[in-house]
Amino acid sequence: MSSKVFSLLEQTSVPDWLDFLAGRLKAGAVMVYPTETFYGLGGLASLESVAERVFSLKGREAGKPLPFIASDLEMVLQFIAEPSDLFFRLAEHFWPGSLTLVLRSRENILPDILYGPGRTIAVRVPPLHWLRDLVRKSGSLLISTSANLSGQPPVDNFSEVLKIFQGRVDILIDGGRTPGEKPSTIIDLTGAEPTCLREGKIPAEEVWAFLYER
Repeated sequence: MSSKVFSLLEQTSVPDWLDFLAGRLKAGAVMVYPTETFYGLGGLASLESVAERVFSLKGREAGKPLPFIASDLEMVLQFIAEPSDLFFRLAEHFWPGSLTLVLRSRENILPDILYGPGRTIAVRVPPLHWLRDLVRKSGSLLISTSANLSGQPPVDNFSEVLKIFQGRVDILIDGGRTPGEKPSTIIDLTGAEPTCLREGKIPAEEVWAFLYER
């Protein structure tokens, strides 16, 4: 297959490029795109065929859930069940930003293959304005797993993206070199107390300080 390549620097001056991408995503396209950390791989979470394809592209075993990004807090609320006060406090303080929250999902709102243990999802609202706009125009959560093969390190440059995914995905968005360094921090809010599953760009102590040292 042939992959359509977009340059982020060039396309930002074209008014309808996000509408075009949103249309492709709604039709089932899979893309690689830059984020505030590394390059991401994904497509619309509402489409089971897209989810299966992403698992296959990464060589990721089924049952190992994929993370998502949302356009805003309102979109997240469409997908989660019984949001807690802790959720609202963290979301309103750290979003948009590199904080991923693990939350209980509403029933039957996503393909079964995408749920984590106990029907949970992991989601964040990214700081990149264009990416939030794209997700909003697409109308659903966007799968946002790292654009690499399972077991390999995440990718922060487009030349490496091309080596791995050229001809294997529908769309490649060239954003140059991404900030890299660390992925998002993951906080699980599904237990009796919040727990840090992965410390990334946002130090865990910063999260705990916000929640408890006031």
